[in-house]
Amino acid sequence: MSMAQAIERFVPDGARVAMGVALEPLIPFAAGHEIIRQRRRDLELVGPISDSLFDQMIGAGCVRQVTAAWVGNVSEGLGHCYRRAAEQGIPRSIVIHDHTNFSIALALWAAAWNAPYIPSRTPLGSDILNRNPGLEMDGDLVRVHAVRPDVAIVHVQRCDAEGHAQAWGPMGITEEAGLAASSVIITCEDLVDPAVVLRHPNRVLFPETKVAAVVREPGGAHPSPVQGYFNRDHAFYRDYAQASRTREGFDAWLEQWVLDLPDRSTYLSRIDLGALRMSDE
Repeated sequence: MSMAQAIERFVPDGARVAMGVALEPLIPFAAGHEIIRQRRRDLELVGPISDSLFDQMIGAGCVRQVTAAWVGNVSEGLGHCYRRAAEQGIPRSIVIHDHTNFSIALALWAAAWNAPYIPSRTPLGSDILNRNPGLEMDGDLVRVHAVRPDVAIVHVQRCDAEGHAQAWGPMGITEEAGLAASSVIITCEDLVDPAVVLRHPNRVLFPETKVAAVVREPGGAHPSPVQGYFNRDHAFYRDYAQASRTREGFDAWLEQWVLDLPDRSTYLSRIDLGALRMSDE
């Protein structure tokens, strides 16, 4: 299945979508850019730290709500599109449900375990209790209510056609997001024979019954890193942060890197991914 087909079939307007769940690496930028190209609207984005992907989708007008720990650019600061939407309603106002990295993990685990909530003390003393109706005081505990995505989109190093996905390196909350979601879209660097992944069944992330689509998309996480394949493209992130400081600058960036490109292969033809390749040593 192509990326365009996967997004068209499984990410409708108004969907609750978990993305960027591995924290800094393995962020599914190719999927996010296709969502922008298909002009999806009224999405709720769920995740811990999306390292500018959420910022781009907010700036493109795709988002009505953010349920996340932070939206920005890890090496450059808070997302400029996110700030404009939150403070000025540009390009549209958004609802923000603040979480910590840990509490969003608990919310997803609650959904994965089919529990209404998980009690915790970790949000105590934080003003996010005043901003998120999904965090409810119960005596000296906080009920972290379940968050169930309609779809989780994850990028991995390898997967077979049946949905047996394997990834390595920092995983963030990938497992809990996939298990909590009603379905999962996998994008991968390598599409491999089932025998390859089933040699190490303990490293398979999700039951294949959860996986709605598998898309081979080499470089699909750029500019975020993929361990064993390529490093983080710091310069690309820096250039995006500078361009997105103004609405006009962001719009020009979006035209150049998303809207004017038909697919990921065209995107990759404009960058030097080889310079970011990890050494075999």
